[in-house]
Parts: sequence; C-alpha cells; structure tokens
Amino acid sequence: MALTTLPTAAFSEGSMENFRNIIINGDMSIAQRSTSVASISSTSAYYTVDRYKLHLDTTGSWTQSQETDVPTGQGFATSLKMDCTTANASLSAGSFLLFQQLFEGQNLQYLKKGTANAIPLTLSFWVKSNKTGTYIVELDDNDNSRNINKSYTINVANTWEKKTITFAGDTTGAFDNNNGDSFRIMFWLGAGTNFTSGTLQTTWGTQTNANRAVGQVNIADSTSNDWYITGVQLEAGTTASDFEFLPVDVNLGRCLRYYFDTGSAVNGGSALGGGFWFKAFNANEAAGYNAFPTPMRTVPTIVCSDSAGATGKLHRAAVGNVGVNVNFGNISRTGLLACNETGVFNTTNPNLYIGRIKANAEL
Repeated sequence: MALTTLPTAAFSEGSMENFRNIIINGDMSIAQRSTSVASISSTSAYYTVDRYKLHLDTTGSWTQSQETDVPTGQGFATSLKMDCTTANASLSAGSFLLFQQLFEGQNLQYLKKGTANAIPLTLSFWVKSNKTGTYIVELDDNDNSRNINKSYTINVANTWEKKTITFAGDTTGAFDNNNGDSFRIMFWLGAGTNFTSGTLQTTWGTQTNANRAVGQVNIADSTSNDWYITGVQLEAGTTASDFEFLPVDVNLGRCLRYYFDTGSAVNGGSALGGGFWFKAFNANEAAGYNAFPTPMRTVPTIVCSDSAGATGKLHRAAVGNVGVNVNFGNISRTGLLACNETGVFNTTNPNLYIGRIKANAEL
C-alpha cells in the first residue's frame, strides 16, 4: 500500500497546524469560577470565563458574565459580556479598563520574536456593542517592555461583527523561554488621557503610555452600554483562518493548567468538592495525596472551603457537619499531600475531611 504524502504547506516554517490559536478558551466556553459576577469596580482579577483577566481603575462598575448570545451560524455557543452598571462619563487621567489574556513565553518561541525572521500575527474575533466607534487592541511584550496597538471600529450598534487585524512581527526583543508572563493581548474598553494623549503606536516599539489607547471610546459613559466578545483567535501569519474549535476536554485541560476548582459545575463538583480528601492521623495533622487533573503552570495558591462555603476550612461529615480551619503543606504542581491545624482534627469520629479546593497558578 502506497504511503500518502502530506502537503508540505502543513509543515511550513513557523506554522502551527494544530493548536494554531495562541488564545486559550477563545470561544468563552469554560467558566470555572462563575458565570456571572456583579459590582466589579476596582480589583483587577479573573472573574468568570477562564484565562481572561479584567484590569481596571476608576471606570465605573461592571457585571461580567458568560452568555449564550452569539453570532448566528458560526458554531459558537457562548460569549463574554461586560455590562456597565455604574457609569463614569468623565474619566480621570489614569483611568483604564482592559480585557486581557496573558501567555507563557515558552509557548511562543516558534514566533521567532527578536530575530530577523519574526513572524507576524493575525487576530480575529467577533464583537458586539451598543457603543459604536473606535476601539483599541494592544499586543504587549512584557519581557522587553514593547508593544504595538491597532484600532478597530464597531460600525453598527447591537450587531455581531467579525474583526480581523494583522500585527507585524517584532525583530527586537526575544520572549523568555520559561513559564512566566511574557506576552499579553489587551482589548481596551476605556482609557484616561494618560493613555490617549499621544499618537497610536501602530508599529512595535518601547511602550509609551500616552500612545497606547489613542481614539478609544469610553464604554463606561452610560449604564446602557455593554460589550460582547467571542471567537477570539490569534495566530501566526498574515491570514485569519477559520476559528479552531477544540473538544471540550482539550479546552478544559488547557485552562486547568492555570486554575482548578473542584466545586465548579464544569468539573462536575459539588459544595463538598470533587474528590479531595484528607484522613486525620492525629489531632494536628491530616494526610492524603490529592492529584490535580493536570500539572499546573507553577506551584499554585490554594484556597479551600467547607460545605457551608466558609473559606480556609475543610468539612467533617459527621458531628454536626463541622468545618475545621486548615493550612496546606506539601503543595506541588501536581497535587496536595497534607494539611494541618493545631488541635482540631478528630481521629476517630470520623477521620475523613473533604472540601472545595481552588488551586490558582494564573499568570
């Protein structure tokens, strides 16, 4: 039987035929933390859809949510929505509102950044808002303090529109080859004059704040404003390909490298957690190895809660369903080994402690 010869184009220099999308969870389908969080006003954090961080300061108050409002006939089931609930029509100079994703440098070496062969990047996404006008997208090289910014326009209110933007390759400054925060993509939604008073930096260069968001509309100026996004794809080259849909288990696995919540609906958990347990062997210590579903990016920060939702506790399934205070030890990228707290564990009635575990290794 003759062997089939694959097209050489599939393996061209710098190409990524599989997992070509640098963005993780571009279809907004995984949301371990929550599907809706209200009253977001000042704390930059991950709130709902996995891998997307909201970065903001004095730009009103917001509800962020995972939604089923999507562009028709494109294969998407979910989107992310930003809904303004408290307006700020007069931003201070230092105000900003950014929707962003951060990336490890070791995953981006094939882009050849910092060499004469640096590869351009093409971004495509679907977006909808009642607020028409100019919006800014920024690529940020965090290792070398360099950035490039491009604009797009929402032309028709409350209508899904597909946007495609190509960014040149950067021949200056290589990404670090490690698991640190090397690269970021930022969708600007609001910016004060500290970020809008210069000239938009449409070529790679040293980051200057005044040039980062020139022309950006202020979506925080009315409680009638909202902004939806889905189908985000960033890939090597100058052409946008069709969105790369991944099986849900693959997409979830990529997210679990950064955050794991045993109690989230997406992981099939419950208020008591998804199978994490510890057996007390004296009044001060309990042990039992609990593996994470995939090795995490780095040793994670652990937060636990008992069946009543009290943080810093594990649940004891009898004697009044008592929640006991615990600290964790022997944490690694792959799991937990033990927990301890002076004089609280019951070694006989019962000797099993379970709880909801949140492991955070986000960039």
